[in-house]
Amino acid sequence: MSNGAARRSRWRLVLGEDQGLCSSLSDLERQRDRMLEFLYGREGANRNSGNGDGKSVTREGGLGDSVLDVPEWINQIHELFPKRTVERLEKDALERYKIDEIVTNPQVLERAEPNQTLLEAVLRTKHLMNPQVLAAARVLVRRVVQQLIDKLAVTVQQPFAGARLRRRSLLKVAKNFDWRTTVRRNLRNWDRNRKQLGLETPYFFTRTRRRIERWQFIIVVDQSGSMVSSVIHSAVTASIFHSLPAIKTHLIAFDTSVIDLTSDCEDPVETLMKVQLGGGTDIGKAMTYAASLIENPRRTIVTLITDFYEGAPADNLLRVTKQMAESGVHLLGLAALDDKAEPAYDRDLAARLVTLGMHVAAMTPGDLAAWVAEKIG
Repeated sequence: MSNGAARRSRWRLVLGEDQGLCSSLSDLERQRDRMLEFLYGREGANRNSGNGDGKSVTREGGLGDSVLDVPEWINQIHELFPKRTVERLEKDALERYKIDEIVTNPQVLERAEPNQTLLEAVLRTKHLMNPQVLAAARVLVRRVVQQLIDKLAVTVQQPFAGARLRRRSLLKVAKNFDWRTTVRRNLRNWDRNRKQLGLETPYFFTRTRRRIERWQFIIVVDQSGSMVSSVIHSAVTASIFHSLPAIKTHLIAFDTSVIDLTSDCEDPVETLMKVQLGGGTDIGKAMTYAASLIENPRRTIVTLITDFYEGAPADNLLRVTKQMAESGVHLLGLAALDDKAEPAYDRDLAARLVTLGMHVAAMTPGDLAAWVAEKIG
């Protein structure tokens, strides 16, 4: 974009939609413009109507974008703007336009329909909440998390259900009676006239389950703002894996620092309430910490969930990845872990990690469970 075009774009974002400059905006700038109009468009609307109550602008009918609500606006500004700009937008929303229900009014959260969009908005703004609102937010988080657990638990656990071994048994008790084998092997004793099957030899089997040796499963998740959906699904998925006796699960979150959330794996609500979305990214530091947890490399799976945009020099990440791969660790890099599995990531760095032995993909929690079960099985 030329300097003149850049200046026109900045004036468009500052002055509003009636300046005849819309045609010069890129798709990203149009999205940003819509977010700014949602907030600052209240200025003109309030002056014209004289109500001054800070309520949302209602645009008339047409073929434009659907009307935003506050949770969706919060989520989108975190994805479209840098951190300092987001802080300014949130400050103006709260102080200047009084769009404060989601972070100041517990009754609003109590009435809200629990869904993932609202959960993401809560996680992004919980640092602004007072203790009373935070308590209401925690209840909402628990309701949405429970919905996700109900949806995912069977899908994640299914690949790990120990197969029953049907072995012959000399213990002839009713619960061990193998009626299928008994009927099949006694068909020669079928009496056509009496229409009866004579059971010359009954068969029985033991009901034992195949034992799976314990593995380590280390989930390393990027808690930058763009990864919020993957963070939510990582917390829920880790809690489900934590319940499986065959697997020792760890959960690590990182930005430029690393936080070990393993002690909270059992309760994903506590995990999510401790996550701090945003900030920089040091993937190498997080993977170095994960490597320090490994007990038996050949019975360890390390799953890195990130967009692969490394903020630190990549040398450390590449070095520790190579060391783990050479020691026998199973490495999986996920550009997305959610119900949509739609990735947006640095393909160049991901490709370099693939050459070192990491498998890279985007998966749903069910896909991840199947992949882990295949490695263990």
